[in-house]
Amino acid sequence: MLRILAIDGPSGSGKSSLARALATHFDMRYLDTGALYRTVTLAALKLDLLTGSDEAIVNALPGITVTFEANPDQPRALLNGQDVSEAIRTPEVTASVSRIAAIPGVRQYLLRVQREFLLAGSLAIEGRDIGTVVAPNADLKIFLTADLEARAVRRRAQGETGEGDVASELSARDHVDTTRAASPLAKSEDAIEIDATFLSLAEVIDIASDLMVGAGFTDEDDDEFVLPEEIVTEEEQIFLPVVAILGRPNVGKSTLVNRILGRREAVVEDQPGVTRDRVMHDAEWNGRRFRIIDTGGWEPKGVGIAIKVTRQSEAALAHCDVAIFVVDSHVGALDEDEAIVRLLRKSGKPVILAANKVDGMRDEADAHALWNLGLGEPYFVSALHGRGSGDLLDEVVKVLPKDGTSPEVTNVRRVALVGRQNVGKSSMLNRLAGTERVVVDEIAGTTRDPVDEIIELAGKSWRFIDTAGIRRRPNQADGADFYAALRTQVAIERAELAIAMIDASEPLTEQDLRIFSLIEESGRALVLAFNKWDLVDDDRRRELERQIDRELVQFGWAERVNISAKTGWHKDRLAPAIQRALASWDARIPTGRLNSFLGQLISATPPPVRGGKQPRVLFATQVAARPPRFVIFSSGFLEAGYRRFIERRLREEFEFTGSPIEISVKVRERTR
Repeated sequence: MLRILAIDGPSGSGKSSLARALATHFDMRYLDTGALYRTVTLAALKLDLLTGSDEAIVNALPGITVTFEANPDQPRALLNGQDVSEAIRTPEVTASVSRIAAIPGVRQYLLRVQREFLLAGSLAIEGRDIGTVVAPNADLKIFLTADLEARAVRRRAQGETGEGDVASELSARDHVDTTRAASPLAKSEDAIEIDATFLSLAEVIDIASDLMVGAGFTDEDDDEFVLPEEIVTEEEQIFLPVVAILGRPNVGKSTLVNRILGRREAVVEDQPGVTRDRVMHDAEWNGRRFRIIDTGGWEPKGVGIAIKVTRQSEAALAHCDVAIFVVDSHVGALDEDEAIVRLLRKSGKPVILAANKVDGMRDEADAHALWNLGLGEPYFVSALHGRGSGDLLDEVVKVLPKDGTSPEVTNVRRVALVGRQNVGKSSMLNRLAGTERVVVDEIAGTTRDPVDEIIELAGKSWRFIDTAGIRRRPNQADGADFYAALRTQVAIERAELAIAMIDASEPLTEQDLRIFSLIEESGRALVLAFNKWDLVDDDRRRELERQIDRELVQFGWAERVNISAKTGWHKDRLAPAIQRALASWDARIPTGRLNSFLGQLISATPPPVRGGKQPRVLFATQVAARPPRFVIFSSGFLEAGYRRFIERRLREEFEFTGSPIEISVKVRERTR
C-alpha cells in the first residue's frame, strides 16, 4: 500500500535526520526536497546566473536535469546524471538557496519533480511546503520545529561554523521562508507539530514512529487496521470433506479428536457424557485438509438429555463423508455398538472401525474380536498415547472424496455467545440457525465445547460461537468445568465481538459483571443481550432498569438489546447492534481531526494542576484499532479522572458505541 509521510519545518529543525530514520525503519523511500533546490542553485552557480534575473534562471531549467536517489541509507542528489551531494553543501550554495527557492518558476519546475516521486511508491518527503502544496493528501503530516538556538546548535554539529553567523543565517532564512509570495513556510492545518527544542533525535523518532503506526504505515498495523473483509461468494468457497467420530459414551472419541488435531481442543474427562454437541474442527494429514466432527456418546436407547445428544450424533452421520466408529477394545462390542453399526450400514457412508485403548500387543488379541461387527478390519489405536493413529489417518485420507460437503467459509466476522450457565446461549444459537444445532436442556452446563456455526443475518454471513456457561473463575473450577471455562476464554479471544447473554428475569449477579469485565479486558466489542424478556413484567422491568443504572455504569458504552431466544422476539434487532458495535471497533480517527477535537476540549477544560504544575497536552494519535487505542503525549502526568473525562468526551464526539477504547499517556518531560 502506497503511504506518504510529509515532514515540514524550518531549516535546522532536524527534518532530514528524522525523515531518513523513519524511511529506513518503515522500509520507505526518502526525498530531501531541500537538496533539489540546492541542486538548482548549484546549476545556476555553474551557469553564472546567480547575478542575473530570475527569468534567466527559469529559462535555463529545461536544459538541466535534477534527480534524487531515494535510498534513505545512501541518498544522492544528481545534476545532469552526476553526483553533487557534497557540492550542494558549500557556503556559496547555502548563501543563495533561499533566493532560488523563492522564484515561482523554480518552484513549479521542482513541484513536478516531487510529484513524480509521490507516484512511484511509499515515500518520506521533507521540506517547507510538503503538507500544504506538494502532498496535501499525505497519510501523515508532521511539522517539526525548534527554537533558533537549538537549530543553530544542530547546524554547527553538521559542520557549519560561526555561532553568530549560523544563527543569523537561520533567522534570515526564516524571514525569507515566511514572507515570500510563493508557498510561504506554513503549518498545514492537519499536521502534528513536534517541538524538538528540548528533545533528542531518538525521542523525536520515537514520537514520530508512534504517529506513523497510528496512521497504518507498518505491515503489522495494516493487518490490525484492515477493514471488514468481504464475504467470499459461493463460487469461491472450498468444500472440504467431513469426518465424523462416532461411538458410545466414554470410548475415547474426544481424546482421538485431540490426537488427530495435535492439540487439546476438545474437553476430555474420565467420565461419560462430557461431550454433548457435535463440534467441528479443521484438520490436516499428509497435506490433505478435512473437517472432523467430535460427537457426544451415541446411545440408541438413551433417555433424557442422552436422547438429544444421540440426535446430534445422528446429524453428524447425516452430514459427514466418512465415519470413524470408535469402540473400547477393553470392553469389546456391546449390544449398543451393534445397534449403531446397523445405522451406520443404513447410511451408506464409508465407515472405518477404530479399536481404541490398544496400548500394546497384549491388547491386540482382544481387539481382533471386533471383526465380528462386520465393518472390516479394525484399526488398533491408542488415542491417549498416539499408537496407530497414523495408520488410521492414512486410511481416512485414502477413502476421503475429492469434493466434500462442508463449505469452507472464510472472511466472516466472528461473534461469541457468552454468559452464565442456563441464560439461553444455546437456545439463541438454535433460534438464529433455524435448526437444533446444539443441545438445549434444563440441566445447567449442558454445553461444554465451543460450537461454531455459520449463520446468515441481515444478508451477511457470521460465524457464531456458542460457549460453555461460566459458573466460576477457571482457577476455582474443576474437571470438565475447568476446561470448559478455559475454552470459553479462548473463544472470546478468537471472536471479534461478544454477545453477553443475561437472564432478564433474574437479578444481575457478580458473575455477570465478571463476564462483562472479561470481555472488556479482552478488547472485544460488546452487545448486552437481555434474554427471556417475555418473562419480564412491569415491576421487574423497573427494577432491572434501576439495577442497570446502578451496576452497569462502567459498561454504558455497550450496545443493548432485549430479546427472547425461546420465541424469537426482537431477534431482528441483534444484527444492527452487532454491526454498529463492530463499526466502532474498527473505527480509526484521522490524526488531524483527533488533535483538533482534543485541542478544543483541553482549551475549554485544561488538565488539573499536579505538583504545582499544569500538564500540557502536546498531541495525541490513534495507534491501533480493534479496539481503538489512543496515546496522548503530554508534558506531565494526567490524572485518572481526567483520562476518564477525555474518554467520555471521545465517545460523545466519535460515537464509539459497543466498543471498548483504551487511552494511555506518554509523558515527555522537557529537561535541558
